[in-house]
Amino acid sequence: MDNISIRDGLLAALTERYEADPAHFVSLPRQIVDSSSARAVIADLRNEGYVEEQERGVIRFTRRGYESLRERFSSTGDESGVLLAV
Repeated sequence: MDNISIRDGLLAALTERYEADPAHFVSLPRQIVDSSSARAVIADLRNEGYVEEQERGVIRFTRRGYESLRERFSSTGDESGVLLAV
């Protein structure tokens, strides 16, 4: 998996969970947690302030991350890119 696919998949899963319950953390599968590429993507998202990590492999969107993503896709008119990435 490349970093773009990993990022898109994580953003789609986080979006779905955030819309259902903003306080809920997502537990990532072991395959993702053990992937160095996925860890790099998560670290980037965390450093950008888009996600917070409760512990390794347990993450959720921050309000900033969710709003930023919604803004990005509503300005392009293409929300399907995130939704199809799961």
